[in-house]
Amino acid sequence: MITAIARFVAAAPLAALIACSSAAAAAADASVALPEPPKDVPSLSAGTQTAVFAGGCFWGVDAVFKHVKGVSKVVSGYAGGTAETARYEDVGSGSTGHAEAVEVTYDPAIVSYGTLLKVFFTIAHDPTELNRQGPDTGPQYRSTIFIANDAQRAAASAYIAQLTKAGVYPKPIVTTLEPLKAFYAAEAYHQNYLALHPTQAYIVYNDMPKLELLKRRLPELYVGS
Repeated sequence: MITAIARFVAAAPLAALIACSSAAAAAADASVALPEPPKDVPSLSAGTQTAVFAGGCFWGVDAVFKHVKGVSKVVSGYAGGTAETARYEDVGSGSTGHAEAVEVTYDPAIVSYGTLLKVFFTIAHDPTELNRQGPDTGPQYRSTIFIANDAQRAAASAYIAQLTKAGVYPKPIVTTLEPLKAFYAAEAYHQNYLALHPTQAYIVYNDMPKLELLKRRLPELYVGS
């Protein structure tokens, strides 16, 4: 498992970092058209809704969703465990049940839950990686959608089936669906990490490629800083 210290190192051997570069960018077959989700979550009332996703280190996932049209807020945090262990040092042990996750607040009149699923599966991470993403390993880096209601579960299940049928990935999707019991915001120094540390080696080689992929594959969704 990559250590907390290692993730904060600002420089590392170039060859090693390139080997760890954006897993999501290499996972999806670019020759396969990205399908639209067959089901979506209805907007039952005016105002914003939330979705919680886990797909490796939350720094990159946070940054991707912050650049999606219709998203008003993204918080890095922890989900899947208890409040007592919702701390970075504890979660890093891999034994708390938590995953590094992001809570996405969005306007369903602008962007749907189904579209967020599309971004999650095809841009934000590699859903075929079991308990790891790039250089980060352990169950705290698992691919998980934390489900708040039956509509979210139906939409996520249907999209996984559709992506599998379309052959978007050369390997099976391992993303799990877990009930959202609670979401705990991470420490302040983890919030908006990419924007605050754009030249850090980990960010440059693991997360910046995801933003480029978002601009290239889903330009209609991309918004600048």
